[in-house]
Amino acid sequence: MKRSDRHGGNLDATVFSASRRAALKSRRRVWKMAALAAAFSLFALYLAWLEAYDAEPHHNDESPLGEAVAQASAPANGVAGPGPDLVRRGEYLARAGDCIACHTSDKGRPFAGGLAISTPFGTIFTPNITPDPDTGIGRWTDADFLRAMHEGIRKDGQRLYPAFPYVEYTKVTDQDVQAIRAYLNTVVPVRYTPPPNDLRFPFNQRWLMIFWNLFNFDEGRFVPNPKQSAEWNRGAYLVEGLAHCGECHTPRNFTQGLKTSERLSGAIQAGWHAYNITPHKTSGIGEWSDQEIVDYLSTGIAQGRANAAGPMADVVSDSTQYLNREDLRSIATYLHSLKPVDRGEPRARAAWGSPASDAIALRGVRMDGVNGAQLFLANCASCHHWTGEGVGASAPGAYPSLIHNSVAGAGDANNLTMVILHGVRRTTKDADVLMPAFDGELSDAQIAALTNYVTKQFGNPQSTVSVEDVGRLRAIPQ
Repeated sequence: MKRSDRHGGNLDATVFSASRRAALKSRRRVWKMAALAAAFSLFALYLAWLEAYDAEPHHNDESPLGEAVAQASAPANGVAGPGPDLVRRGEYLARAGDCIACHTSDKGRPFAGGLAISTPFGTIFTPNITPDPDTGIGRWTDADFLRAMHEGIRKDGQRLYPAFPYVEYTKVTDQDVQAIRAYLNTVVPVRYTPPPNDLRFPFNQRWLMIFWNLFNFDEGRFVPNPKQSAEWNRGAYLVEGLAHCGECHTPRNFTQGLKTSERLSGAIQAGWHAYNITPHKTSGIGEWSDQEIVDYLSTGIAQGRANAAGPMADVVSDSTQYLNREDLRSIATYLHSLKPVDRGEPRARAAWGSPASDAIALRGVRMDGVNGAQLFLANCASCHHWTGEGVGASAPGAYPSLIHNSVAGAGDANNLTMVILHGVRRTTKDADVLMPAFDGELSDAQIAALTNYVTKQFGNPQSTVSVEDVGRLRAIPQ
């Protein structure tokens, strides 16, 4: 064989070997793609089965539960419909669940919906839950209502977004859900269609909630712990279920579901800090007594510790002030039993501060630029006293002390800044508390200076805000 033939043969073998390797690689790629396609098809079939299963009603209006509730609630005169005791029970439970807070955008149209809820994915508008047959839930059956509360699926089979806390409401007993429905059937029907949701693609695709639920939702009713007291179990039922405290007080994961490993350890909601309510002694409420928790939930005030503002003031006004002492004490008992979560605060939020003497020190002093002490004396001292010790002592309508105040002593100045921007409005059986908003009176620079003066003098001196921080908080819709 000639030398050139040998080289040509080697070249042909090399080309053939490379071609074979490429073919094998291509075949492997095809098999991998086929395996992935098969896996995806199986998963899609599972989801289709799940949808078909969910489409089947789990209850009907003629169910034994429905009959039992109807018989138990029927008036003595034999007239059909829920009795007054069931309706009163439902009103109490609707208060505990704070339904009115989210489903009311206009106080003249309670439960008619339309409240805008800002999320990282866009804006959700709450639905009308009055018994109007065309724009509300007047045509919903009891089974439809149970399914929405327990499974997050509305009457037409579409999945609800978790801005509606079905993740917690799934724990509520069927009887309590039926009572809430009985009460809602008695509210004034309002013919009103809220605006459509404004969510970015793909978050406007409701079917994607199937995947969200796989990671963040476990359907099922509350199961009492036989090793705990009846009081503890009632507190757990309220905190983890109907009152859905975790929705504000628990950090979120990347899907905006709740981080269950850090439950109730604090989170930021619409610029406000919902504080750590685990029993950690410095980061949480470990130093609070049961009575102080009861006082705070019923009046918005825990003397020497905290005064409810922002969304929590609304919770007190619309919900927790109406709970009976037994339920409030149950909540306190349960909260004190939780695993403490340490957020690294060196001192409790209410352990900071001392009286100021700037009113004396500033006499005759020329002021240049923005001065926090001067702003405090000009805008805050008439109510909180120039020493920061408040006016009115412990009376229900007193102007609170800024010393030993959880807002001034917090590890961040979010809530203090938000209070100065938006004020406080809290109405309870004891008092109508009002602090004016300064968002229209003071600039970002002035509010930053005022906030930093209050935290330095009366609270945690490490907690400060910049002018940019104030601008960012000012821009958050409330």
